[in-house]
This record gives sequence, C-alpha cells and structure tokens, in this order.
Amino acid sequence: MGKVTGRCAHKPVDRMKHRTYLRAMTETDMTLDAIGLLCPLPVLKARKRLKALPDGAVLALLADDPAAIVDVPHFCAEAGHALLSCHEGAGHQVYLIRKGG
Repeated sequence: MGKVTGRCAHKPVDRMKHRTYLRAMTETDMTLDAIGLLCPLPVLKARKRLKALPDGAVLALLADDPAAIVDVPHFCAEAGHALLSCHEGAGHQVYLIRKGG
C-alpha cells in the first residue's frame, strides 16, 4: 500500500458525493444583481430569471431595496419557491431562492 501524506484516503465515489453535497450547500446556479432597483423590480426580475432555471436550482438575488425584505419572502411563498436564506452583504441583502416545481 502506498504512503499517504497530508491527504484524505477516501474513495473517489465518496469524494464525489461530498462535493455534490457541498455544492448544494454553498453554490448558486445563477446570481441576479438587483441593487439599485426599487419595488417591484427586484421581484419581477427574480420571477423572470427563475422561469428559465430548472426545478431545484438556486438563485442568489442581491437587492438593496428596503421593501425587498417583505416582498421577496412573500413572492417565494406565493410562487412555491423556497427562501433558503437572507443575509446582509456589503450594503445590500442576499436572498437565496430555490426554485419550486
């Protein structure tokens, strides 16, 4: 058996499953920059962008409109999408939305 130095000795299949899991937790399929747009434009643009994505895809919506804090969760609930998270970026909010079917 070969010498292993500073690396995990996982099987390739395990690494692939781990990468897929990490990708789902940390990456998005598309980012929509709606910074500077006022209500209702961030939600309207998100709706249009989500239509082009497959079910289960994740859209990162960047917005600085104060109304987005209310509008985005309401839009997700009404349209059947999942709001995965909302957090502060550098002067804006970042909404992670998983497209529902």
